[in-house]
Amino acid sequence: MREVVIDTETTGLSYKNGDRIIEVGCVELINHVATNNFLQFYCKVDKEISESAQKITGITNRFLSDKNNFGDHHQEFLGFISSDPLIIHNADFDVGFINNELSLIGKPSIKNPVIDTVALARKTLNTRVANLDYLCRRFKVDLSERDLHGALLDSRLLAEVYLELKGGKQFSMNLSKDNKTKTNQTSKKEANNKKIITFQALEEDVALHKKTVGEIKEAVWKKYNY
Repeated sequence: MREVVIDTETTGLSYKNGDRIIEVGCVELINHVATNNFLQFYCKVDKEISESAQKITGITNRFLSDKNNFGDHHQEFLGFISSDPLIIHNADFDVGFINNELSLIGKPSIKNPVIDTVALARKTLNTRVANLDYLCRRFKVDLSERDLHGALLDSRLLAEVYLELKGGKQFSMNLSKDNKTKTNQTSKKEANNKKIITFQALEEDVALHKKTVGEIKEAVWKKYNY
């Protein structure tokens, strides 16, 4: 079964007020496990990025000035998500922004089935608190490198959380020769037919995100103390 985890970063909180998508990250899942197939892109916009969004993402209008707009990416994006179910944290927000971008270029809204991991977490864990940071901490997903939000990095983290919400890892993502179990042996044939994302790949995503952020000049978040 193929699913796609999606996250977006935006200029602000409301597309109805003219806010736009500035970054999209997508991660492919096969049977709830992330593969190494992903899509990520930035979008140049004619909307000023709010100071709060710059602080959270590290993305500025100057950084986006030489990037393509969403319309230039939309065919690749629609091809990647195909008609498969989408896994999104607070889905109404991201789907609203995506459909707004499509509407602006005269394209129809997406019709994919959507699983909102906020609702899934609240139901599964019987908790009202369901933000991504909390869920990562609860499932011991490493957050040490998440100093800024990035759509691809957050999609990777959400993929880990979603896997746990669906019942946990079916086999180890980082097996050693001395730590094989019967469950792992049962899953070996299936695992060999998949390209499974490992924690090393996640670290590569983090490094890429940090490199990109490091190229942003006049970063607004540097004015703040944490």
